[in-house]
Amino acid sequence: MADVVSKTPTSSLISPHKKETSNLLLGRFEIGKLLGHGTFAKVYYARNVKTGEGVAIKVIDKEKILKGGLVAHIKREISILRRVRHPNIVQLFEVMATKSKIYFVMEYVRGGELFNKVAKGRLKEEVARKYFQQLISAVGFCHARGVYHRDLKPENLLLDENGNLKVSDFGLSAVSDQIRQDGLFHTFCGTPAYVAPEVLARKGYDGAKVDLWSCGVVLFVLMAGYLPFHDQNVMAMYKKIYRGEFRCPRWFSPDLSRLLTRLLDTKPETRIAIPEIMENKWFKKGFKQIKFYVEDDRLCNVVDDDGLMDNDDDTISIASVATFSDYSVSESDSEVETRRRNDATLPRPPSLNAFDIISFSPGFDLSGLFEEKGDETRFVTAAPVNRIISKLEEIAQLVSFSVRKKDCRVSLEGTREGVRGPLTIAAEIFELTPSLVVVEVKKKGGDRAEYERFCKNELKPGLQNLMVEESATSSDLSTPTQPSLLRGLSEPVPDISSDIETPLYIPTDD
Repeated sequence: MADVVSKTPTSSLISPHKKETSNLLLGRFEIGKLLGHGTFAKVYYARNVKTGEGVAIKVIDKEKILKGGLVAHIKREISILRRVRHPNIVQLFEVMATKSKIYFVMEYVRGGELFNKVAKGRLKEEVARKYFQQLISAVGFCHARGVYHRDLKPENLLLDENGNLKVSDFGLSAVSDQIRQDGLFHTFCGTPAYVAPEVLARKGYDGAKVDLWSCGVVLFVLMAGYLPFHDQNVMAMYKKIYRGEFRCPRWFSPDLSRLLTRLLDTKPETRIAIPEIMENKWFKKGFKQIKFYVEDDRLCNVVDDDGLMDNDDDTISIASVATFSDYSVSESDSEVETRRRNDATLPRPPSLNAFDIISFSPGFDLSGLFEEKGDETRFVTAAPVNRIISKLEEIAQLVSFSVRKKDCRVSLEGTREGVRGPLTIAAEIFELTPSLVVVEVKKKGGDRAEYERFCKNELKPGLQNLMVEESATSSDLSTPTQPSLLRGLSEPVPDISSDIETPLYIPTDD
């Protein structure tokens, strides 16, 4: 079922009557008007009572999906939506469930379907180009993560309040795990007017090539106001698709016509691919790559992240890392040292509870129940938080990465644009005991091989240097039982029970 939106003002989406009767879902969301419904689900507008944020909640009937044999389908959709977090893709915030219902809490997109906009007539070339650029950005992001939509059409492309495109409805999407031994998909699916000729041939197809054919049809519709392959008789339309029988109208520019000819190439092996589209003259005009990162399970745009990028305290360009030599020479050494410490003061790291600590052991790791397990590593250190952050900044400077800081979190981002985007790494510091912290490092974006090289060649050596420096400065305070400052999780965990204020209670089978 497609994600449903409405142009109704949000103020009128929550009825006063329901507000008075506290119509809350699981005590967290105030349910409003029905936005739409399908065979297995209904979509409601809702408001988070804590934050006031408007969301769309898809309510799925468990009994219906069990009877329809769609359990695996729902699980796959959840997995896919968690995998493809991008500014031009409708976000899944969380999934909740009761005995009878499953709830998808999703981004509420206010602008309606792109279909409604083009139904009024063809778009101006610069507007169509902007939507196509955003569509290709989203589709390329999906493909790099092994996700293929397989039902791209204007009805599944939504517009937010700022006129930005959002890809929705991944109900027919597939992942690379579903590819057969011949390297192709074989499920016949999609919308007739947007389906690629190789899907009609029923001989197997490349998911990426099929999506790009659909993107070509979408682009044609945006620019022409009608379909490239159209006939009242569906079989006659299929014949036109299979033969590639279409004609560009006279108002299409030569560059656009050439691009469409490559997109609507009936031979998938010669059809244009995304890297080539990105270099296309018509496509590149006015194109700006979106930079974003994921923090607290939410998308953050680098350009407009609540002013973070404009705040010198939170965001650092490696070319201009501050040094302490800028302080006044009239200050005494002790004054400079005090000022350094004051300037380096950070909020106390969040404490880990017993369940967090237990989860550090592979045998007790329950995180798979809540989120996909990404590329990550953790280490325990007695170094102060400001020293850890400074060391991460130094490491980033060596490889010309940009750095973003917020409380006890540090994000590092590379400058090289790979197929999977720039390498993005997030480090977060947690208090384990009053004298120890855990640093958790995760890959948030980019190529896995590049991440592994970075960890091996830059991160681990740099943190080992921190261990040596910290040991040298605090040798007079160390004790024989002090744990290693850099300890991999595969090594024995030190006995820290005396440092933990509240003892861990792990129930036994007795």
